[in-house]
Amino acid sequence: MLLYKQKKNQVAKGKRFLLSVTVLGSAGPIRFVVNEEELVAAVIDTALKSYAREGRLPILGSDLNDFLLYCRNAASDAISPWETIGSLGARNFMLCKKPQHLKAADDGRSTAAFAQKGGSGSWKAWINKSLNLKISPRWISYILIK
Repeated sequence: MLLYKQKKNQVAKGKRFLLSVTVLGSAGPIRFVVNEEELVAAVIDTALKSYAREGRLPILGSDLNDFLLYCRNAASDAISPWETIGSLGARNFMLCKKPQHLKAADDGRSTAAFAQKGGSGSWKAWINKSLNLKISPRWISYILIK
């Protein structure tokens, strides 16, 4: 009788299953095998690495703290990064970027830094800052039209 010997590099912890992660804005899902005891944060990290390795667009980045994972079968809140993926009983997930206001709250930065970052891209703010004057938007529109 021949006995099955487990390979040295293969881990025998828990069940493994095929996971499908759809990235919001991407063409199709990413599929990979995970251990049921893996944390959601590790699944997000693996999905981001697979996404980048495949050269998919749009480019997302690699910081797993900028993303949320949702279960596609249930309309619910984002899954906690500290939960195990097997405890959810689902195999299909959606990966989305965190909204800007959630990123600022999670980073622990002050709201002033967030407000400054948000206003710096406005052309009205640039004109006001450049001229060091408070010009009303009505006058800016008038100047640009003429």
